[in-house]
Amino acid sequence: MNAKQKLKAIRELMKKNGLNAYYIPSVDPHQSEYLPECWKRRHWLSGFNGSAGDLAITTTKAALWTDSRYFLQAEIQLAGSGIELMRLGDPGVLAMEQWACKVLKKGQVLGVDPAVMSVNAAMSLETSLQSEGIKVKYVARNLVDQLWKDQPEKSLAPLQLHMKKFAGETAQSKLKRLRKEMIRCGYAAQAIGALDDIAWLFNIRSSDILCTPVAISYAVVTRRGATLYIDERKVSKSVRKSLAKYLKIKSYKDIGSDLKKMKNAKVLADPATTNKWIADHLKNSVFSTSPIVAMRAIKNPVQIEGLKEAHRRDGVALVKFIKWLETAVPEGGVTEMSAAVKLTEFRAEDKMFRDISFDTISGYAGNGAIVHYTVTPESSKALKPRGLYLVDSGGQYPDGTTDVTRTIALGKLTAREKKMYTLVLKGNINITMTPFPDGMSGQRLEILARQPLFEHCENYGHGTGHGVGHYLGVHEGPMSVSPRDVANVHLQPGQFLSIEPGHYEAGKFGVRIENLAFVASHKKRSGWMVWDVTTLCPIDTTPIEVDLMSPEELKWFNDYHKRVFKELSPMLDNEHKKWLRKKTKRIG
Repeated sequence: MNAKQKLKAIRELMKKNGLNAYYIPSVDPHQSEYLPECWKRRHWLSGFNGSAGDLAITTTKAALWTDSRYFLQAEIQLAGSGIELMRLGDPGVLAMEQWACKVLKKGQVLGVDPAVMSVNAAMSLETSLQSEGIKVKYVARNLVDQLWKDQPEKSLAPLQLHMKKFAGETAQSKLKRLRKEMIRCGYAAQAIGALDDIAWLFNIRSSDILCTPVAISYAVVTRRGATLYIDERKVSKSVRKSLAKYLKIKSYKDIGSDLKKMKNAKVLADPATTNKWIADHLKNSVFSTSPIVAMRAIKNPVQIEGLKEAHRRDGVALVKFIKWLETAVPEGGVTEMSAAVKLTEFRAEDKMFRDISFDTISGYAGNGAIVHYTVTPESSKALKPRGLYLVDSGGQYPDGTTDVTRTIALGKLTAREKKMYTLVLKGNINITMTPFPDGMSGQRLEILARQPLFEHCENYGHGTGHGVGHYLGVHEGPMSVSPRDVANVHLQPGQFLSIEPGHYEAGKFGVRIENLAFVASHKKRSGWMVWDVTTLCPIDTTPIEVDLMSPEELKWFNDYHKRVFKELSPMLDNEHKKWLRKKTKRIG
């Protein structure tokens, strides 16, 4: 079936279930950002495969909401589907709840699967719709699943232990810290639905989601015990024996009945990552942010050193890739897709490489302006010896997760391309080299990255930085460097974030320069912090308009390149070492 046929079929199911509308949010029962294949329902129904996009369907209308990262991509993929694109943030564009209140009448019913609604999302939806007399009906059997005949099964990838030599702390130690916090707050137990929280807490990993080494599971921690709910076929005898020291293993399906048995015990559940189906099984719940979120965000010394080492090896792969690109593109035959594959091959030369950390964004010319561009055989452009090529990629290693963006000149550039490249670079340097006092949030610092662009009345539509996990999700909270960080989460030493300003001109080119960095204590000024950059990869000097750079910016840039050469050159052969010396040559 095509998208129009699927819409027709789901409307027939809506009628059978007494629904006037049906809502398909872009999440799974664990509120994951990236979904396992078996739960990519919105993608299957609409054809849009971006990581963010919520779909709502009435008997006569259908609309999909996504953010500015995906506007161009969604416009292309939704063409002819009968689904209207709702550009979040654009003037006059209604949020999904507002749209539903406008298109539905008083007394009508909107249906949704309770397993894919977080407690927060469910409360927000109910409040918005009920104020207009519209009912919310939770339909236990997902309507898309009823239509999706070849829906993939859940992954049976084996559960693996994440060793202390990489994690830096045992699961028993983490549980002790968590229980101390539970006792302090008066909780008898905590129900955990977020897959990265579970993976971090128990020092386990798997590959149930591409690019993110987690296992589909739930967990419950009490003051005396812990239970992991998972498909038991994934757990080998040796892993089960190791885990038995600190937790029980039960079937994934047992979570609901076990929660009901807890009767009046006071159970903590994070409303952002606990779905409504789970919440409805709790008789005495307290909804509050999980202590695990803040605990996980502070990397310990072993993790910090591991991440730095992972970035050294990752930098070697990037050097090999960029050098290869310079030779291969003029010879012809290189496409966005083949370049992405080649980059993965270079990373895979490292024996510790496990996976990429997200689908490589490989965008040439106009495709580089699509912020979260996903290359397909149909969209893949040939790389030509002119213009800009944007590549945003990362790797998963047991000792760390990487995420790096470089924009590379493949040949002759326009004056506009050079100017915007330089302004983006200035923004990256400006925020990175500026110390900041304790208690500062990423939201308050973010303007430093935008300032060089603002001075020319230019901007970009995404946040400047996100937290990054340790051999976990490439996006991790609670901290960020974003205007949307309404909680104003304070930055603390040990947190690990990206710094990635950009600029995009539809149909022409895109620029983004991204490094990852730790928040670190200032070595000379108590109460102050600095960025400790971890990414080691040359930044293309070809597009830089040196006259636009300040002496301080040029010093930072040259010092960074000096460090890149110093740390990577011992790991390179003579040919690549010679190339890197040239690429990190002092400018200005």
